[in-house]
Amino acid sequence: MSEFKNAKVFAIVNHKGGCGKTTSTVNLASEFARQGNRVLVVDLDPQANATLHIGKIHPAQVNISAAELLTGDHSLLAAAVQEETTIEGVCLISGSLALGKAEDELKDLSPRPNEELRSKLLPADPVFDVILIDCPPSLKLLASNALAAATHVIVPIEAGDQYGLYGAEDLLKKVAQIRRINPNLEMLGALLIKYDDRQTICKLLAGQAENTFGKLLPVKISQGTAVRQAVVMKTSVHGIDRSSKPARQFRQLAAALAKSLKLKLTHDEPLEEEGAA
Repeated sequence: MSEFKNAKVFAIVNHKGGCGKTTSTVNLASEFARQGNRVLVVDLDPQANATLHIGKIHPAQVNISAAELLTGDHSLLAAAVQEETTIEGVCLISGSLALGKAEDELKDLSPRPNEELRSKLLPADPVFDVILIDCPPSLKLLASNALAAATHVIVPIEAGDQYGLYGAEDLLKKVAQIRRINPNLEMLGALLIKYDDRQTICKLLAGQAENTFGKLLPVKISQGTAVRQAVVMKTSVHGIDRSSKPARQFRQLAAALAKSLKLKLTHDEPLEEEGAA
């Protein structure tokens, strides 16, 4: 299977709903773009939350979404990419309700149903430095396509939820299964969302997540009003309040990933000590 030589492709995946996948996708996309990287968000969720967050066109009005790209031919890629979103420097392939139907079509019609997304995105490799795939809350064929297309996996986990790691073993099994066709897929680890170091449950879950996934990402993301406001205002937390704790943390996380993966890094962000204001 052909490799991505330029772009780093992140699958933001967890089959548990409401754990921060779209929040992580949108805000990392914003920060990578601010660092000078060419960024594409692929919304692979039929709920299309990432599209509703940053798209300038409603999902129902998009002619070529991720669904048509998956089930169509390679010539659709250029038409599927929306070059303008509500976040400067971030392009988008829209999600749509039709992704559910596309998943069924891939099972029936594709000779390699897990590899369609990778095949369709490879021509974008020279164009983009970063591709972030916002996955649905499922481990079915759409998530398999995201993992087969990805170079790296990030697993957002809600740190204050006692069931935050529910089904983690199933996710790890899915990653191991996809490595048979994508052997270079790298697990970056768990990204703790809504983390509060004053809460015992957050600290306990952090330890459990590290044991389960082998590592945590180097920055934990706090809860804050700027995160909720960003969704309403269709922007990133940086666009709402760049000095807010979540905005600083997403900057630090993007900088840390850019440094370790050799992406463009126009300004570094030192990591704050846990519990710092």
